[in-house]
Amino acid sequence: MFIPPQLPELWPFETRCIQREQHPIDNAVLLGFSGDWRVIGTIDSYDSPETKRLDGLFGRGGLIQVGDLILRPYRRGGWVRYLNKNIYLTAGRFKAEYDVHTALWDAGLPTVEPLGYAYRRRSWGVEGVFITRRADSIPWPKMWGNVDCDSQAAQIAQLIKSLSIWGLWAPDLNATNFIVTPNGQILALDWDKASWTPKSDLLKNYWERLERSMCKLNAPAALIDLLRNNLTPN
Repeated sequence: MFIPPQLPELWPFETRCIQREQHPIDNAVLLGFSGDWRVIGTIDSYDSPETKRLDGLFGRGGLIQVGDLILRPYRRGGWVRYLNKNIYLTAGRFKAEYDVHTALWDAGLPTVEPLGYAYRRRSWGVEGVFITRRADSIPWPKMWGNVDCDSQAAQIAQLIKSLSIWGLWAPDLNATNFIVTPNGQILALDWDKASWTPKSDLLKNYWERLERSMCKLNAPAALIDLLRNNLTPN
């Protein structure tokens, strides 16, 4: 389900009241991706003297920074990527992520600002790009071992508990999907395939997913224990 239910009564974040006017743009040129895109969202401009590919980040890569925008192309994972790297049957998956991400942003959840998505015809389907506002930040795993891990763990625990109480399951939310801003705030990224669900074991599933990714990236044992204590019942 991509339509959000009512916020929980004890929601810890301050909601944002935002009025959006979405005007689809056809035959748009996305810098770094050439032209012929249909863009949906609230993007002001794609024109910027600053355009660069962002390397050295986690994930499947391909991010393009255009001014204060981040353009993330949709890339398939798993074994499917060897047969089909970036073509989807419809733009439904891109719209679903934008709807969920927008609801999270409006609810005040710590995340980057969603601005829209774009798609264009390719072969038997479409390829897509997700567009967000750039946030000055460092990937959370690159901060491990630095100061203030207690604060980072507490923020992540609060964020995951809030998602669980609201009933949102984001299957790709792992250690690499958290970033740290210069003032120490944790932001969560990438809401692809996320949706609201009536399942009651979300907190357990979130912790298992996070623990697997932290162990895979050789996270400090003390940090894993700290989050485990925050996210698992006593």
